[in-house]
Amino acid sequence: MTHPKRLSQEDERSLVRRLKARDERALGELYDLLAPWALGVAFRILQDQDEAEEVVGDVFVQVWARIDQHDSRRGPLVPWILSIARNRALDALRRRRRWWRKAARWEQATTAELGDPAPEPPPHEAAVQGWPLHRQVHAALATLPEEQRRVVLLAYFDGLTHSEIARRTGQPLGTVKTRLRIAQQKLAEALQHLKDWME
Repeated sequence: MTHPKRLSQEDERSLVRRLKARDERALGELYDLLAPWALGVAFRILQDQDEAEEVVGDVFVQVWARIDQHDSRRGPLVPWILSIARNRALDALRRRRRWWRKAARWEQATTAELGDPAPEPPPHEAAVQGWPLHRQVHAALATLPEEQRRVVLLAYFDGLTHSEIARRTGQPLGTVKTRLRIAQQKLAEALQHLKDWME
């Protein structure tokens, strides 16, 4: 892994000043400097490149939102950002473990209700923890009209914003928002029976 260059005190003061003045270029510079370190911290905890990259994105969103809370008298910027990365990665690890526990409970309950083990997952999903829950979500998605399903997939699986979806699909922004809202309502109703397993 490439080690980012170290920030001099003057560089750090300048970056913090610009960040507090809402200079987005400063955020880009900070990201270029520190993302490799933040990624390293997150990856060591999660052992998953995709999850670690998501954490890094969250870290810099949080830095941008909370830069006014950084007090240089209590410590330099870099350790503050790396501690945010560590905390966000630990949160992600806890969510993952919580999901595994819920998925295991769901599988046990499904087996008890049916009296038979759940059917074997397709090979490409065999390693996915909580496959029965995934199956229920995919079944609910399949009931949506194509145009609603597409915006849901772009929003939740590809992580696109409403504006990005509008550009990708060539649809007006209002249409995208309406389709997404209707699809969310339908999915909430279709998956209502899973509510107890998601708490």
